[in-house]
Amino acid sequence: MEKIRTRFAPSPTGFMHIGNLRTCLYAYLWARKNNGTFVLRIEDTDQERYVEGAVDVIYATLKKAGIDHDEGPDKDGGYGPYIQSERKSLYLKYAQELVEKGGAYYCFCSKERLETLKDENGIGKYDKHCLSLTKEEVNAKLQAGEPYVIRQNIPEEGVSEYDDMVFGHICVPNKDMEDEILIKSDGMPTYNFANVVDDHLMHINCVIRGVEYLSSTPKYNLMYDAFGWERPQYMHLSPIMKDAQHKLSKRYGDANFEDFLEKGYLPEAIVNYIALLGWSPKGNEEILSMDQLIDMFDIEGISKSSSIFDEAKMRWMNGEYIKKLSVEDFIKYAKPYFDASKIAGKYDYTKLAQLLIPRIEIFSDIPEKVNFLEEFKEYDVSMFEHKKMKITLDIALKALTLCQDTLAKVDVWTNDNLKEILSSIAQANEMKTGQVFLPLRLAITAAASTPGGATEIAELIGKEETLRRLDFSINLLKKAL
Repeated sequence: MEKIRTRFAPSPTGFMHIGNLRTCLYAYLWARKNNGTFVLRIEDTDQERYVEGAVDVIYATLKKAGIDHDEGPDKDGGYGPYIQSERKSLYLKYAQELVEKGGAYYCFCSKERLETLKDENGIGKYDKHCLSLTKEEVNAKLQAGEPYVIRQNIPEEGVSEYDDMVFGHICVPNKDMEDEILIKSDGMPTYNFANVVDDHLMHINCVIRGVEYLSSTPKYNLMYDAFGWERPQYMHLSPIMKDAQHKLSKRYGDANFEDFLEKGYLPEAIVNYIALLGWSPKGNEEILSMDQLIDMFDIEGISKSSSIFDEAKMRWMNGEYIKKLSVEDFIKYAKPYFDASKIAGKYDYTKLAQLLIPRIEIFSDIPEKVNFLEEFKEYDVSMFEHKKMKITLDIALKALTLCQDTLAKVDVWTNDNLKEILSSIAQANEMKTGQVFLPLRLAITAAASTPGGATEIAELIGKEETLRRLDFSINLLKKAL
């Protein structure tokens, strides 16, 4: 069997949409699974939508996602150039060959005439008007310099059919397809033509793309057949949905890979999550490395149904990845978020990292989790009251006064030592440990929720600041009582 060759062929129109990245990922996984070749091709024939710098974004996204291409504009494998605009001369040559073979024809119709073919809703179908021109008439018009396009010649009778790797047998009546333009009047090919020529010349034998092309594929197959070329295999993928009714849309700014990175997602977690949007591996394991994805990827697991993008699930998954990070790696990712918070440069990031690793899901949670350290001010003392732990304001004041007297004499200011001391205070005064630890945490943070307990926070802010805050909170409680 011929070696599998897949391709990812994005248009350089901006940032990488999650749906595009998933298509890319599946093409990559299928190639790697089969010891094949994964090709990157830039489809920039639509110059009106071209965005400056977007090609660099494509390279950067693939690199961050851990998807390495074997061939592409920067890695010529003998089938280049890999940028469509640099292949312009090829397309006209093949379009002319297709005309000779009867699979296409020259069309000289004006915009005005084409408008007359449309109904009141602006919908119309080309009527093959120019197919009736003789060879001599065509040549005369060409020599006279009349503007033209080249259209595909779709049979009016019969059906076109093929087998898709996911959706099975697909059959489309030829009368439902239109003689669409292959070469535009500016000489540039349309996607419909360029992708067929490029896939053939680059020996792409497995085309993986969105389900929106499922019913267009028979048009492409008619071209393969007219040229006498072997058709590739096809794997069409159902869309990723925003909700039950709406697709994720690049046009409306949904689900951009770079945006998720800026929010503080790890690229490995994003890739892991989107791999499971439309594909279910055998077994229950969800946290999968790229090597595991390659090993486990199969056609049977690909769903025909659309999948709904659930950011809460991706947050959870990202949190699982964060838990596996070393303190050093965590700080590397977390530093921009620490630096953007109110505690920038004021605390030991290593100690903060140890507190935060098990407690955040994405790195942009960090400012909200740590800002309390610099926001200590007067607060509502009712937060000390806790029915389950039987803590009243009186008990809270008692606990804090005991802590103040004892902690002032402590020399070894470490989390472990402070835990022992607080436990001893509780035991000596016939109090539950929670009746000492909880009031102290609230007293030195003024926050209902913190990424760490009383002793961890006390170690972090230091003895002097702990005692200052403790004194402030004791006075607040005394005023309330």
